[in-house]
Amino acid sequence: MAVEQKTPVRELRRRYRFRNLAVSVFMVLLLMSSPCRGAEPYERDIIPTGEGDLAITFIGHASLMAEFGGKIIHIDPWSRVADYGAFPDADIVLITHGHTDHLDKKALGEIVVEGTDIVCSESCLETCPDGIVARYGDVITVQGLKIEVVPAYNLTNLMGSGRRLVHPPGYGNGYIVTFGGKRVYFAGETENIPELAGVSDIDVCFLAVDSVYNMTPAMAAEMAKVIDPDVLYPIHFAEADMGELERLLEGSGIEVRIRNMK
Repeated sequence: MAVEQKTPVRELRRRYRFRNLAVSVFMVLLLMSSPCRGAEPYERDIIPTGEGDLAITFIGHASLMAEFGGKIIHIDPWSRVADYGAFPDADIVLITHGHTDHLDKKALGEIVVEGTDIVCSESCLETCPDGIVARYGDVITVQGLKIEVVPAYNLTNLMGSGRRLVHPPGYGNGYIVTFGGKRVYFAGETENIPELAGVSDIDVCFLAVDSVYNMTPAMAAEMAKVIDPDVLYPIHFAEADMGELERLLEGSGIEVRIRNMK
């Protein structure tokens, strides 16, 4: 009569540990690949100010979230790059212009609640009829934050059979927001327009650099040298060469920080 051999206890434990490890690795990979990961996996920088830290979450494309003084400020939220249901509700939303990758009803529906202030250009009013319309040169205070409105438009980028400007003057805004003495410039989609020569005393700057409907890396480097921020974050950069931007700003004293903002 054959005697059945039992698997040693040590071997059973080894197989159990291996199986658990395999399951754990699979779950991590599954969560990483999920398009609705929530807020946690996104890059986040802390910028000290005279009134506490400013935290910036880099969500993707032109979508950012700022946290300061207990307030949440969303900038150009777009549901294609995030599940906005996983982010905190907005106290303030800044919308630079009316294109769907900057003004997205679905994303707004997840974060806009009673008491949320939406600051936008006139191009956004159809979607945001209760928005605070801000125009070039305006200086407004929203929930204690000073917001200056800066022009943002194209000079050369044309579209359609009529060859019209993608972002004509008046269509979009840039915003300079003061957080505890730090001036943070969200430029929106713009080229090197003459008005930007008047933008000064900027601590942190966000420039759109996709070489299509806003700045090329060369334009961004030229503009950054004029504005002279301490820190430059390129955003909305798609497949543009951020290495070129870094090379062009070597020795300028401007720190270029590349985050996942394609």
